[in-house]
Amino acid sequence: MSEQGKGSASTSTAAPAPGSDTYKGWLFKWTNYLKGYQRRWFVLSNGLLSYYRTQAEMAHTCRGTINLATAHIDTEDSCNIVLSSGGRTYHLKASTEVERQRWVTALELAKAKAIRMMNDQSGVVTQSSSTNCSSCVRFEGRPLRTPCFSSCHRRSAGFRSGLVSDDSGDEEPTTQSDRSEIQGTLKILVSKLDDLSTCNDLIAKHGAALQRSLSELEGLKVPLEGGEKIKAVNERATLFRITSNAMINACRDFLDLAETHSRRLQRALQHEREQRTHLEETIEQLAKQHNSLERAWREAPTHASSTPSAPTTSQRSERVSKEDASDEDEDSEYFDAMDDSTEFITVTASENAQHKRSQSNLSGAIGGQASDWNQEDHMSPICNDVSAKGLMRRRQHRTQIPDKPNYSLNLWSIMKNCIGKELSKIPMPVNFNEPLSMLQRLTEDLEYHELLDKAARCESSLEQMCLVAAFSVSSYSTTIHRTAKPFNPLLGETYELDRLEEFGYRSLCEQVSHHPPAAAHHVISQRGWTLRQEITIASKFRGKYLSIMPLGAIHLHFHASGNHYVWRKVTSTVHNIIVGRLWIDQSGDIEIINNTTKETCQLKFIPYSYFSRDVPRKVTGVVADSEGQAHYILSGTWDEKMESAKIIQSSEGSSGSEGKQKTVYQTLPPKLLWKKYPLPENAENMYYFSSLALVLNEPEDGVALTDSRLRPDQRLMEEGRWDEANSEKQRLEEKQRAVRRRREAEATDALDEECDYDSGREYEGYQPLWFHQRRDSITGETNFVYKGGYWESKEREDWSMCPEIF
Repeated sequence: MSEQGKGSASTSTAAPAPGSDTYKGWLFKWTNYLKGYQRRWFVLSNGLLSYYRTQAEMAHTCRGTINLATAHIDTEDSCNIVLSSGGRTYHLKASTEVERQRWVTALELAKAKAIRMMNDQSGVVTQSSSTNCSSCVRFEGRPLRTPCFSSCHRRSAGFRSGLVSDDSGDEEPTTQSDRSEIQGTLKILVSKLDDLSTCNDLIAKHGAALQRSLSELEGLKVPLEGGEKIKAVNERATLFRITSNAMINACRDFLDLAETHSRRLQRALQHEREQRTHLEETIEQLAKQHNSLERAWREAPTHASSTPSAPTTSQRSERVSKEDASDEDEDSEYFDAMDDSTEFITVTASENAQHKRSQSNLSGAIGGQASDWNQEDHMSPICNDVSAKGLMRRRQHRTQIPDKPNYSLNLWSIMKNCIGKELSKIPMPVNFNEPLSMLQRLTEDLEYHELLDKAARCESSLEQMCLVAAFSVSSYSTTIHRTAKPFNPLLGETYELDRLEEFGYRSLCEQVSHHPPAAAHHVISQRGWTLRQEITIASKFRGKYLSIMPLGAIHLHFHASGNHYVWRKVTSTVHNIIVGRLWIDQSGDIEIINNTTKETCQLKFIPYSYFSRDVPRKVTGVVADSEGQAHYILSGTWDEKMESAKIIQSSEGSSGSEGKQKTVYQTLPPKLLWKKYPLPENAENMYYFSSLALVLNEPEDGVALTDSRLRPDQRLMEEGRWDEANSEKQRLEEKQRAVRRRREAEATDALDEECDYDSGREYEGYQPLWFHQRRDSITGETNFVYKGGYWESKEREDWSMCPEIF
């Protein structure tokens, strides 16, 4: 059971005591994994627990009814109630433990009373009444061996089942043609029941006659009479056999007809449910769009042609209170009680209000309209200077790759390869991969390298921090649809991205360790910055989702200012690993520290919650100086854009849900820092690759022999030859295991020699080609850093030192 909705709260209105005949109140009912717990109005009366979406629905639409006489009542935790009835299980949630106990008491009392009433009324079911149908009257006085499908029996059967309807069956009234078809089907079923009844009467009649004949046969004494009686018995037995065959044929026809119409009605019902779900989703999207448009209209300064004046504090508070009230009305369906996602509140000041303030504390020229998205308005002009080098003619690269084949994953083809093998030798098929290696995925962090180019030109370190923060968030924008895993690099595998002529930077990655897997990355740019990182991936499988935790720090150094920034990545979570559609979320905190000026930026990636009113994939942040004074507010989403707003005033505000004091920041209108590039055309059939990802595996001349572009299994997968790719992948993995076994044997031999002789040789183990370990003076950690030589070897076209790993 999903734990969504634990933070939900229910409120019970005034209701009679649990011991009375009727008990009413609000409870949360679990619906499905998409919608979680939904608020429902429950009514307990006469041993039946009914629920509705609202109290007003009590007059016309009941969403479901549970017969407590056949139900099992249980509790899970302090607020949950579990009801089992008719093969169905219902999970309910109360607001408090006291409220839960009241409901449990009321349900137990109602169940006991319903059982007593059912026992008192036993035997009365077969009595005749004016509401019985003709089929019921015909069968009065003897057991009814064939069920009657007329309306009265269908109602009683629905009552006995303990379940009349559920949320999933909230169907609209059928049309006139549907009702006519149903009535026609019912008439055919009733006629078949009449045939069964007639056959039943004939069987009883001929069976009695046959019994009498047999009794007379036993008392015979005269042989002549015996022959006549035996003849009569044979005739009656023949009639009995004919009648029985007719009965069997009538039963078969009835069952065939019932099964045919049952399947047809089930398909029609399923179609209607899907249409209803689609309609509800469409209405929900329209409602959200309407809400956003209405909110944008309310937040517009004015519709008049005159320049708007600054709103007063009372006007701002009135507007905020009205918006909050409107939000409650529009989103009142969920009634969730979520924790405050941010520890501060921002209030945007108008342009005129800012002109009335002193401008001595502002850096650069501050101006522009509130709707202007140009970052130049509150950043120094030097930050936005575009060098002539950026206008150079770019080399043409490919814009598409072969479409992803629509291969179904045969689980047996995987399982049969696991028989009799060790876990480390089980090959995972490329069906789970995308045609890129982990080294190439690391290089994708440079998708928005121009943010660092712009940051290198900033004179203000605080403005530079804003751009660095936007760059750290932009590296996640390519992961929103990328649920496939990259290829694990082989030990010694490298990847280069030489964009010196086009964008002024060169990037190099190398797989420096295999257990644990670690990759080192180094980027040098002619436009004034250097970036390096060493990433080790740790993962934890938690049943329904997989948490991926990148370990290691990212270092960014600007040459001109000497500013050195350090930060770490957040946790990525892949949901619905076992069942459902895969989707990715990012959550956690990033602290970016400028170790030169001691300025900081605190970024918070808010995890997705169905009950939250926040924008999905939201990111918020605060940029502060060395003394902790906030200067910029950052906001946006990690899959779309980031904005910054300069703080002009701050004050202590109201307390949050946990009693924490919130700070209210008054800011200038937000300005765009970064916005995601649109995906290429037909991206959904090309693994949702971005424009940069499409060219990462593009063949290039002059690369090292260990470059990921030369990896055969990855190339075969990109070309759509997945069967060959699986075979090649298995060959490479076995080759890598053989190399590791040989290396372990060499280490063992060196250890034996050291034990036999005092001056035995020392075994160093594997050493990367282009990186070596050094202790970082800032973090104190031992990391792999670039030692040089790669680009010189490329210029000489000398790769003789590279191992043969492919």
